[in-house]
Amino acid sequence: MKNETNTADIEGLIAENEALKNENQTLNSHYELLKSECAYLKFQLEELKRQVFGRKSERFVPANDNQLSLFEETLPEQEAEQHGQMERISYERKKATRRKHPGRTPIPAHFPVVETIVEPEEDTEGLVKIGEEISEHVEYTPPVLVCHRTIRPKYVKPIADQGSRILIAELPPRPIPKSIAGASLLAYLFVSKFVDHLPFYRLIKRFERENQWSLKQSTINSWFTDVSNLMKPLFEELRARTMDTDYLQADESTIKVLTKLPKDEKGKPKVPKKVKGSGQMLGYMWVVHNVTDGLVCFQYLNTRSGESAQEILESFTEGYLQVDGHDSYNKIAERENVHRLGCMAHARRKFFEAQGNDPQRATYALEFFHKVYELERAETTGMTPDERKVWREENLKPLYEQFKTWVDAQLYTPKSPIGGAFTYIKNQWDTLMTLFMDGRLLLDNNRIENKIRPLALGRKNYMFAGSHDAAQRIAMMYSFFATCKIHDISPFEWLTDTLNRIMVTKLSNLHELLPTADWQPLPKRE
Repeated sequence: MKNETNTADIEGLIAENEALKNENQTLNSHYELLKSECAYLKFQLEELKRQVFGRKSERFVPANDNQLSLFEETLPEQEAEQHGQMERISYERKKATRRKHPGRTPIPAHFPVVETIVEPEEDTEGLVKIGEEISEHVEYTPPVLVCHRTIRPKYVKPIADQGSRILIAELPPRPIPKSIAGASLLAYLFVSKFVDHLPFYRLIKRFERENQWSLKQSTINSWFTDVSNLMKPLFEELRARTMDTDYLQADESTIKVLTKLPKDEKGKPKVPKKVKGSGQMLGYMWVVHNVTDGLVCFQYLNTRSGESAQEILESFTEGYLQVDGHDSYNKIAERENVHRLGCMAHARRKFFEAQGNDPQRATYALEFFHKVYELERAETTGMTPDERKVWREENLKPLYEQFKTWVDAQLYTPKSPIGGAFTYIKNQWDTLMTLFMDGRLLLDNNRIENKIRPLALGRKNYMFAGSHDAAQRIAMMYSFFATCKIHDISPFEWLTDTLNRIMVTKLSNLHELLPTADWQPLPKRE
């Protein structure tokens, strides 16, 4: 009887111990989860502080020769520990030398020159001039608004047996009929807003201050609408030519729109992304870059969905599409002859942001990206696409394969920043390897991100578009001016010339007005 009691007590203790063990494991698991979430929240806080107060550059420079190498199987610290020794590094510090001043900025030869001769105060009559000293400086003359008055004489022309008729010349065409705004004024307004990021109300204040001329903002808005309608056929031509390629880059960015949310047939809002506390909604600027021809097309849609991506890229059925890892492009990539190309910059950014979370492995990954960019920049400049393709197969592909082997061997928590970086690059690896299919392809999407930068700067100044239609008109102007920038064309000169010519240009000849390498302005009248 006593033995049976002892056995029961032992079994009870064992069961209690197992319960405590299971409870301990649960608590440990819960603790690790909370620890992981805490680390992630700390990372988000640090990232937010960096975005608000820190530098935005993601530049990474290897610290020294002892930094983790792509070609070492063990870390330098681990290897030193294995051998029981640490290497001491010494260096000589060179005394900083004072940099020679490069001299003042030269004055361009095309600046107008106003000469002023300053004679000595003493009488110089009868003296022999032996030379002169010339000094130059630059002055600023504020923009001058000029009233152009067109005078058309009227004549009476007798006609036999019919009396007479009035003879008068036709009024030369202007971008906006019966408007006081000429082509150059309109060009100045729109270049100031979409290239220099000055809202219309600031331009109005400038006119009042410098030219003593008051304009209403509603008047300028009306001019913008009229010009956009005039240039819509040219925009359609730009869009068609942008899509006519086998290598596209695409991206999207947000823009606030001051309007009521669109409704469906049941009267419910179609778009849930309304900016809290305002009548604004969040729309998207979709940007497509034809890398081969140097053409850029912005288009506005009110969502970032896959349906929107298919609408924008409807005519792209064959070639390479370089995009980030967003799911919106998945259906496009599933098309039979479309190859999705990943972006090294997006993959690299994940590891850059994870440096605070896991500096050792993040640094290892950044060293890989640094090596790839360094080799590509130093070795492939001036190569033909075929030569670049062969060079990449021989020199870059082994680096990629070695890095992928390292990534596959890593253990990580998916919710951590470093885990997010590993997950992203694993999911995108096949698209990153598309790079080796064609020597024309670029490592990253940075070119198109540079085209979006003016939109980001504009958002900080004029903050939102007034309506969905206004957002599309904004997209039109960004398309033209981004293409001007690629081809190093003055946006003011191009827009002035285009507004003067577009009314008399046939639809079949619209391509002559596009701001590409073939564009030539009409000779100026003397």
